[in-house]
Amino acid sequence: MTAIAVSTRLLPPPTPADASHTRLPGLVLAALGAVDLLRGSIHLFAPDGGAGRIAGIDLTRGGDVIVMLFAVMGASQMLWGVLNLLVALRYRALVPLLLLLQTAQHALGVWIVWVYKPLSVPAPGKFGVLVTAPVLALSLWLSLRGTAASAAQRSARETAAD
Repeated sequence: MTAIAVSTRLLPPPTPADASHTRLPGLVLAALGAVDLLRGSIHLFAPDGGAGRIAGIDLTRGGDVIVMLFAVMGASQMLWGVLNLLVALRYRALVPLLLLLQTAQHALGVWIVWVYKPLSVPAPGKFGVLVTAPVLALSLWLSLRGTAASAAQRSARETAAD
């Protein structure tokens, strides 16, 4: 099997964006993808994963475990970043689905770092999720509104054609 055949199987043809979709949800998803690639790179490749220098976490006890967990989180963020960018730029029909998953992830992040297991240091991510969760929720709503509007337009066209 050639590399082209494999890439064609892994990445099917792009899906067209609905004309009635607002572009904002896709732009938000693309921006989140870029941010995820950046912060994931820091968490994976920085010597302390950003845990000490950026987040202010004390690494004197259990630092090796914390740095390893940051690296795992960074790898995950980088994969999500690639997926977000791929969907935002090539598979626009999946933007609402990815926004739903990201909204759930960031809402859980708010609950975890502020309620369930409060983070005792002023890490950027602690405050970042307070911004990203509502922005993602609004983007999800806009993307679903556009999807519903386009479905209604298709239904009206089909009814008129009958």
